[in-house]
Amino acid sequence: MTVRLPWRKKDVPIVAQSTETTDWVSRFADEVIEESERRAPGKPVVVASGLSPSGPIHLGNLREVMTPHLVADEIRRRGREVRHLISWDDYDRYRKVPAGIAGVDESWAQHIGKPLTSVPAPQGSAFPNWAEHFKAAMVESLAELGVEFDGISQTAQYTSGVYREQILHAMKHRGDIDAVLAQYRTKPKGGAKKSQKPVDEAELEAAEGSGAAGEDDGSYGSAGYFPYKPYCGNCEKDLTTVTSYIDDTTELSYTCNECGFSETVRLNEFNRGKLVWKVDWPMRWAYEGVVFEPSGVDHSSPGSSFQVGGQIVGIFGGKQPIGPMYAFVGISGMAKMSSSRGGVPTPADALKIMEPQILRWLYARRRPNQSFKIAFDQEIQRLYDEWDKLDAKVEDGSALPADIAAHSRAVRTAAGELPRTARPMPYRTLASVADITAGHQDQALRILSELDPENPLANLDEARPRYDKAEAWINTQVPADQRTIVREEPDGELLKSLDEASQQSLRLLLDGLAEHWSLDGLTHLVYGVPKVQAGFAADATPKELPAEIKTAQRAFFALLYHLLVSRDTGPRLPTLLLAVGQERVRRLLGE
Repeated sequence: MTVRLPWRKKDVPIVAQSTETTDWVSRFADEVIEESERRAPGKPVVVASGLSPSGPIHLGNLREVMTPHLVADEIRRRGREVRHLISWDDYDRYRKVPAGIAGVDESWAQHIGKPLTSVPAPQGSAFPNWAEHFKAAMVESLAELGVEFDGISQTAQYTSGVYREQILHAMKHRGDIDAVLAQYRTKPKGGAKKSQKPVDEAELEAAEGSGAAGEDDGSYGSAGYFPYKPYCGNCEKDLTTVTSYIDDTTELSYTCNECGFSETVRLNEFNRGKLVWKVDWPMRWAYEGVVFEPSGVDHSSPGSSFQVGGQIVGIFGGKQPIGPMYAFVGISGMAKMSSSRGGVPTPADALKIMEPQILRWLYARRRPNQSFKIAFDQEIQRLYDEWDKLDAKVEDGSALPADIAAHSRAVRTAAGELPRTARPMPYRTLASVADITAGHQDQALRILSELDPENPLANLDEARPRYDKAEAWINTQVPADQRTIVREEPDGELLKSLDEASQQSLRLLLDGLAEHWSLDGLTHLVYGVPKVQAGFAADATPKELPAEIKTAQRAFFALLYHLLVSRDTGPRLPTLLLAVGQERVRRLLGE
C-alpha cells in the first residue's frame, strides 16, 4: 500500500533547502545518503518505521513515524528517490484486552494469542478486523500530517509466503540465532517463555504499538530452540511449541499448549506462523535493505531487540540500519481523554485540537533523543502564541537558521505546502470566542469581525481550520466548571456594595467603550483605566509606573469578571467584552 497525499501538487519542483548544521534532520539526511550509497549505490534510499495496530496508536508511537519521515522528506527535497516503509505488524499476537475501548470487554480475552487480523474489530466498527480498525485511524492522521509512505502488511507478507526463504534460513541457522540470544539471557533454558531481564510492565506499555510488546525469544522444547512460532490450526493462537523439525524435508511438528491440537506440516508450504520478534525485525532489515530506522528507548537497552537484532541481521546477510534512539513523548493535560479512553491520546486526538503544522513542528524542532510534551491543557494556547511569533519572524527574516528549518519542515513537504488557515487569528482568542458563543457561529463571526475593524473577517471559513480546532479544544478538553457563562442579569448586590473608587473605574471603562470597541482598543482601555485613576497617562509604560498599579489592575480585572461571568478569572477581558457585546456589557456593569 503506497500512500500519497490528497493535496499533493503535480509537477512540484523539489528544491534543496538551505539548512545549518544545527538542524538535526539535515545532518541525518547527510549520513543516510552516504550510507545508502555505500550499501546500494544508485538505488532508492530506504527508511523504515514499524507500528503494531494492537490498539489506539498513540502520540509516542508517532515519533516512530515522524523521525524517518522528516529525514526522508529532506532527502526528497534534495532530489533523491527515497522509500519510507511502514511495516504494519498486524500479524503480531493479540497480547491483552486494552482498557477503555468502547464495545470491548473481558470477553475479548478469548482472542489473546491470535494474530491481530484474526481478532474481530470493536463493536460498531466498519472494518473487518481489529488491526484494520486501528490502522485506519492512523492512516487518516498521517495523510493529514503530510506523511507519504509505502505500507506493508505483515499478515500479507507472511500468509502469502513472501518470507518463506527467510523463515527456512532462520530455521537452518537456529543454532546461530540461539547463540546470539544466549548472550543476554539471565534465566536457564526450559519452558516456552524466555526473557533476558525481568519484564517491566511500564516498558511493555511503552513498547505497545511498536511491534515489541510481550514478544518472547522463541519456542523451546525437548527438540531444542526454534525462532519460529506456528499459529495453531485449530484455535489460531500462537501458544504452540515446535516438537521437531527436519531441515532436509522442512517437516515441522508442533503442539498447541492451549487446545492440545498438534500437526505436522512442511514449512516450505506452510504460511500460518511467523518468526519471533527479535528475529523478525532484523530479517526485515535485510529483506528490505533498510538504511535508516529509529528505535525507542525500550528497544535500546542492553539485550534489547535493536541491540540483539544488530547481531542477528548478519545471519540474513544484511546490516543494521543507522538511526537514533528516540525519547518518550509526554502529554500535558488530558482532561477528557484519560477518563473516557483509558489511555494516552492518539494523533487523531491531537489533530482535533491543533493544526497539522503545529504537530509536525513539535516533532521537527526537537532532536529525537530529546523528550517533549504535547499540550492538551491550557499550554496549547502558549504553544500557539510561540508558533505565531515564529511565523512572523520567518516572514520578516529575523528567525534563526535552526528555527527556519523546523518551520519549513512543519509547513511543507517535498510535495508542497500543507493546507493552512487563511486568517490565522490568535488561538487563545478563537478559543475564548468559541467558549463564550457556545456553538453559535453567527455570534462567533460577529465578534471575530470586530477584532480588526479596518480588515473585518468576511466569513468564518477564513479562520478555519484553526477556529474549528480551538472550538474542539474548548468542547473536549476544558472541564464544564471552567467554561464561561455570561450573566443574564446584573449583579445588583455587588454593584450596590462598590466603593467610590470601584464605581469610578467602571465609569471610566463605560465612557471609553464606544471609542475603543476593537480588540486593540479594548486592550488599551482595560489596562489604562487603573493608570488613569492613579493619575498617570493611559499609555504609560510599566517602567513609568509604581508597582501598586499592577495590584490595582488585578483588582479591576477581578471586578469585571465577577460582574460579567461571576468568577475571579475568565477569557482575556478584551475578547470577553467583544463577545458579550457593547449593549449587554453596559447593562451588566450597571449603566
